[in-house]
Parts: sequence; structure tokens; C-alpha cells
Amino acid sequence: MIRVKACPVGLLQANCYLAWNPETRKGFLVDPGDRADVLTAFVRENDVIPEAILLTHGHFDHIGAAKTVGENWKIPVFAGEKEAPVLQDSFLNLSGRYTRHPFTVKADRLLSDKEEFSLAGYRIRTIHTPGHSEGGVCYELPEEGILFSGDTLFERSYGRTDGPDGDHEEMMRSLGRLLSELPEETLVLPGHGPETTIAEERMQNFAVFELRERQYL
Repeated sequence: MIRVKACPVGLLQANCYLAWNPETRKGFLVDPGDRADVLTAFVRENDVIPEAILLTHGHFDHIGAAKTVGENWKIPVFAGEKEAPVLQDSFLNLSGRYTRHPFTVKADRLLSDKEEFSLAGYRIRTIHTPGHSEGGVCYELPEEGILFSGDTLFERSYGRTDGPDGDHEEMMRSLGRLLSELPEETLVLPGHGPETTIAEERMQNFAVFELRERQYL
């Protein structure tokens, strides 16, 4: 069974996840948002050989250490195909607003909706979930029952939609898709805050009433 550990980093305490295969020690990082030194030590402490970096979206608090960590291990950065403009624009990725040194990141591989790939021996499915950002994605590991939900789905909440590339209607569609299509037992690992499950969010998420009104759930 896959191992996953969270390491909250940065101003907004974004969850960076380290996931790995306990047999081969191969793994990957999700959303290395800040403190490349801390994350590098985190990987080494867990004796993991990272194969790639997965970005759920391009906002500064989720990508700040991606370039440095990627260069440390010479591994590629994956992101949703529609998020490329955000990654490469310091206004859209908000680093120009919230950091002293604006920055950009270039993804090595851009993923389309429903595109599947394999890392560390695990099948990973890309789910395009616009709303918080235009090209945001979630990463599902179907056989492991895990969803890395970024800033789309939180415990009892969801990502804000008032940013430069946010869209509330798209967010409702994305939430409806996740809560309708994924198995109830799926463990949700969000970009901020504690883990949850699809079953819990179908009952308790703040968006449920609106989703039912809109017939998205």
C-alpha cells in the first residue's frame, strides 16, 4: 500500500505531500509550495527517491519550491495543460502580490482531463477541476483510493473563487463532479487543512446545498 506524508509549508501552510512505494522507495511530491530546504530534508529523512513533482494548480503557495526541488533531483514537473499561463505569469500565480521576489515555473509535462500516467508503480488519473484556477487539477489514485484535491475540495469547504482566474460556477461543476463520480471511501488529501473523505463531504460540505439546487449533485 502506498505511503503518504504531509509537510505543511509557507505563509499559508499549504500541504506538500510526499507519496512513495514502500517496496521500491520510489515516489513523488505533490505541491512543493515553499521551503525547498525543508522539503529536501523531508524527502531524505523518509529515504524516498522522487520521480516527479505534481502540481494541482499554479498559485504561489503550491509551486514556490518546485523549481529548486525539481533541479535537486533532476525530475520533471507535471501540471494541468490549462494551467501553463498561470505558472508562467507572476500576476496570475500571485507571487507578484504576496512575495518579495515574484517567480514563475515551467511545467515539463502538461496533462489533459482524464489523462492517466504511472509513477512509483501507481496508476494516477488527472481530473480537470477549474474554479479556484482555470487549469487546476486533482490527482486520483484509483487502486489506492486516494485523491489529491489541491484547492478544489477541502474538509467541509472548497477553494476561494475570487482570484484573477477563479470562477464560482466552474467550481460548483468541479465539486459536483468529484462528489458524484468518486467512490465514497476515497480519502481526500487537500491543499490546506486536514484530510477527509468523499462520503463526509457529500454530507457535510458547505457547497452541498448549492450543488443540489443546481442539480450538480
